Amino acid sequence: MNILPVSTTSLLVLIFSIVCTLNFIEAARNNRHVTCGTVLKLLNTDYKVRLHSHDVKYGTGSGQQSVTATELQEDVNSHWAVKAATGKHCDRGEPIKCGDKIRLHHLATNKNLHSHHFQSPLSGNQEISAYGDEHGEGDSGDHWLLICSGDWVRTNTVRFQHIDTDMYLGVSGRTFGRPINGQMEVVGLPNPYSGTEWIAAEGLFIHPTEKDSGARVHTEL
Repeated sequence: MNILPVSTTSLLVLIFSIVCTLNFIEAARNNRHVTCGTVLKLLNTDYKVRLHSHDVKYGTGSGQQSVTATELQEDVNSHWAVKAATGKHCDRGEPIKCGDKIRLHHLATNKNLHSHHFQSPLSGNQEISAYGDEHGEGDSGDHWLLICSGDWVRTNTVRFQHIDTDMYLGVSGRTFGRPINGQMEVVGLPNPYSGTEWIAAEGLFIHPTEKDSGARVHTEL
């Protein structure tokens, strides 16, 4: 049996360590991305509340399903799936890029985050609702432009601009009474200032692995 010199053995160990480190860094980099098919909760960084919906309709405006924001971290009604725009396709695990047009699909009620030219009930800003048929399909009012730099990375704040009306998804700071007592009003705002920044919080993050091996899931629900 041949014995490798110490110097050669040390070199092989070093190479192996470098390869493992690079693989770890690459895996960590992939885990950082929000991708097509990801299910997540969106945290408003100014008010520390999560984007939320439920089977409660607005009593004014469109009368569609209301969208609010809640301080509760564990509420399953705060789960949103990232999808391509209507009629478009994105591969499961494909990173979502800044400037992409997307839909945010509410899992519990099978409706999409939506806006239109109705006034919000508390502050008089633009109403944000959840909309769609029994198949989860709506219209162009479900489309949002992702505003950020590069790819959508979980640790960075992003904004969502409504395609049809140019308004930014935000929180007004107003609070509802019954039947959704304590939840905050979510609105469309004309300027990307206070209340319009969001960050990916808890979720089921899907990211690509090696070619042709499918996608892996990273859960932080």
